[in-house]
Amino acid sequence: MTTSPDLALRRAERALEIPRARLAAAVLSACATLAAAFALAAVSAYLVTRAWTMPPVLDLTVAVVMVRALGVARGVFRWLDRMTTHAVALRGVVSLRTNLFTALAARTDDTLTRLRRGDLLARIGDDAQELADHVIKAIVPGIVSVVMFVVVLATIMPMSMLAGLTMAASLVLASLIAPLAAYRASRISQDAVVTTRSQVSASALEILDDATSLRVDGRLDAALGTLAAEQSAHDAAIDRAALPSAVASAAVPASMVLAVLGSLLAAGAAWLDGGASAGQIGVLLLLPLSSFEAASALPAAASQYARSRAAAARLDAVVRPDAALASLEARTESAASTELPADNEPAVAPSAAVPSLAPTAHLRAVGLTAGWSPEAPRVAGLDLDLPPGSRLAVVGASGSGKSTLLATLAGLLSPLAGAVQLDGTDIASLPPHAVRQKVVMFAEDAHVFATSVRENLRVVRGDLDDDTAHAALRAVGLEDWVAQLPRGLDTMLGPDGTTVSGGERRRLLLARAVIRGNGILLLDEPTEHLDPARGDALLRSLLTPADDTLVPSGTTVVVVTHRAEAIPPATPVLHIGPGARAELHAARTARPTRSGSASQEDR
Repeated sequence: MTTSPDLALRRAERALEIPRARLAAAVLSACATLAAAFALAAVSAYLVTRAWTMPPVLDLTVAVVMVRALGVARGVFRWLDRMTTHAVALRGVVSLRTNLFTALAARTDDTLTRLRRGDLLARIGDDAQELADHVIKAIVPGIVSVVMFVVVLATIMPMSMLAGLTMAASLVLASLIAPLAAYRASRISQDAVVTTRSQVSASALEILDDATSLRVDGRLDAALGTLAAEQSAHDAAIDRAALPSAVASAAVPASMVLAVLGSLLAAGAAWLDGGASAGQIGVLLLLPLSSFEAASALPAAASQYARSRAAAARLDAVVRPDAALASLEARTESAASTELPADNEPAVAPSAAVPSLAPTAHLRAVGLTAGWSPEAPRVAGLDLDLPPGSRLAVVGASGSGKSTLLATLAGLLSPLAGAVQLDGTDIASLPPHAVRQKVVMFAEDAHVFATSVRENLRVVRGDLDDDTAHAALRAVGLEDWVAQLPRGLDTMLGPDGTTVSGGERRRLLLARAVIRGNGILLLDEPTEHLDPARGDALLRSLLTPADDTLVPSGTTVVVVTHRAEAIPPATPVLHIGPGARAELHAARTARPTRSGSASQEDR
């Protein structure tokens, strides 16, 4: 059942975990800022009109001092307002993102896997930031406007009932018409804007990631055209809100004119009756000009409220209401990637297999249909039996569904039909940590963390010792590189491997697979960007059961590759062809032809 945006927003506000005392301090500092500005306008109006009557100078001393004091106080309170409000918002968004990541880690289904990377990035980044802006632009201004409404009327009513009533009507109009028009402007295009913004982000990221493959396949121009169309749709969605946005912008000045006219009539009547001094007349005439500062922030608050509702609904769609309270057992061994660099160093360094704690396992696919949507399955009706120690190569054209199949076999993507069984049990019924103990998929875009070399290897095994780490690095040809680092395994790496070369980064990721060792390893394009000699050596080591250079012979290895000519003889080959057909045969008798370089499978 779809959660209503208002309920989703309430949940998001709770996830911000904003202490009431901090929020109250932010509201009070904002009220003090506007109250100082309001008082400054009143005293200044009194001083100007009272000075016109040329009273003794000492009669104006108090007003002069108050003007100076209020001018300084306004600046001080404004600084305090900005500091407290933004501190509340920044603390809140940190808590929100912490709760989001905790909830996402607790999910056991494939909702996140089916999200495009750009879409997930937009939700965690842009939508979470909208909730921070919700505090700054919606919650605090909304409360402050109510307080200032009371302060303004309490100040003007005792001086003139006519001016007070006119001011009340004007404030009501400004506080209703302008925000409603602004809210309407946001609602007209918000759904489209949120959707198109996500599409633009996702398409741009995919083009940046796969530009080379798209150019080789002749699809780069089409992808750029699609991106341009999505950007145009995003711009058109914003343009549709122009008319109500204009009404929102004009409503507050129009209400201010009404308030000034009412005050002018009240001041004229009071002057003719002789019941008001020059100072009081000045206050009545000039005070309306500074009475709408709080109301002028309400259109922006209403627009922000609309954006916050949409953002909260999008976050709620990927985070179940009870996910934050679920067990964090999903925080187990994470997947990395296995790619080697295209440099000129030795292909595979001789080394004994690195011991691992992961057990062997039996993987089967029964009538498996895999894909991202039922309308477009990538693999259909596949029966596959992989006992411990099996080797399998998966080949096919770019976009045929090889990576999709690996994600399904790993339990990261739910089958559209059929089942994946691990040791005779449907993988969907097993706890995530139990699956990860035996089945690990090493994707081609795994992350290198901004920490030490040792900690980057411990991602896949928390009890990793130095001897095991050095053995894995020696197996992938990184022993000399680590020896030259200033602090060896304790050397810090930059974010996502920015301080290492491309070749070093790829082999570091491969070392994770070596450390993972036993169990079932699903490797996506481990020979991508490699020279033929290095790629052939890697494939021979991975796909030959008797070769334990990289992984033990009892490990089940499934390799997605586009280098079909390098697959060792007698290695079973699964060829994924057009129309979701999957044919299993021996490489020696039916070697598939190379159809192109695949750097990342299309979803």
